[in-house]
Amino acid sequence: MTTLTAADAARAAITASGVEIRTLEEVADLEAVRRLYEQIWRTGAANPPITADLLRAMAKVGSYVSGAYDDGELVGACFGFFSAPERDALHSHIAGVLPRVRVRKVGYALKLHQRAWALERGAGAITWTYDPLIRRNAWFNLGKLAADVAEYLPDFYGPMDDDINRADPTDRILIRWPLLAPAVDAACAGTPRALDGAALRTHGAAVALEASAADGPIVRPVGRASYARTVLVGVPDDIEALREHDPALAGAWRGALREVLGGLLEDGGRVTGFDRNGWYIVERTTA
Repeated sequence: MTTLTAADAARAAITASGVEIRTLEEVADLEAVRRLYEQIWRTGAANPPITADLLRAMAKVGSYVSGAYDDGELVGACFGFFSAPERDALHSHIAGVLPRVRVRKVGYALKLHQRAWALERGAGAITWTYDPLIRRNAWFNLGKLAADVAEYLPDFYGPMDDDINRADPTDRILIRWPLLAPAVDAACAGTPRALDGAALRTHGAAVALEASAADGPIVRPVGRASYARTVLVGVPDDIEALREHDPALAGAWRGALREVLGGLLEDGGRVTGFDRNGWYIVERTTA
């Protein structure tokens, strides 16, 4: 187990990313966060993901609002609020960085900053949601951060009018990040939770969902009578490009993943990680 404290791990990640991260309270800074989110999600001023006045209220009552600055320019931001029971966990509602700084791991630095901040205030976990079809987000959450899947949430937010979600139903995975778990501690020290889907397949894992030669979803039955305890659930290379160029195919993937991954979790399965080549690894309690 690493000896790095959460604060040390956050400082190391921030230094490596080359940005400055600080918590925000002033209206001008919070207005900049609003504009940044509009730019990332491409919503426009008429439908912002969050407003500066709401962020101001959250910051005032002790919620988390932070910004990442590159030579004085806001390039990333994250905010969250405490959930019941009182202050036991922080719910991280929106985090985003500009695409041009993703390679510098600014998002990783923001999450480690948030972790250290939450631990200083007595929280033991952070929760958030993400789109399970976006491969890079699945790897970031389950691999880079070693967070755990808590629940599959069909069409959780309802229709969202932005260029990222488009007309797709807003199915989400609810993540729980136990801040002092050994796997999380290791991930925050630079050792992600990495699983090898190909190796698992060689040792008998069943494939429940994979891509066809035409990039469409192929659902393969792995019912309770199947011999396989470990199940692999695939996602497409780039669901955002599919939504733009072939919305019908993107919709087919949404339905297939809801049926397969949502069904496995409802049946008692547990996601143990994500292979960055595009596989959710699910362990079933009955096989």
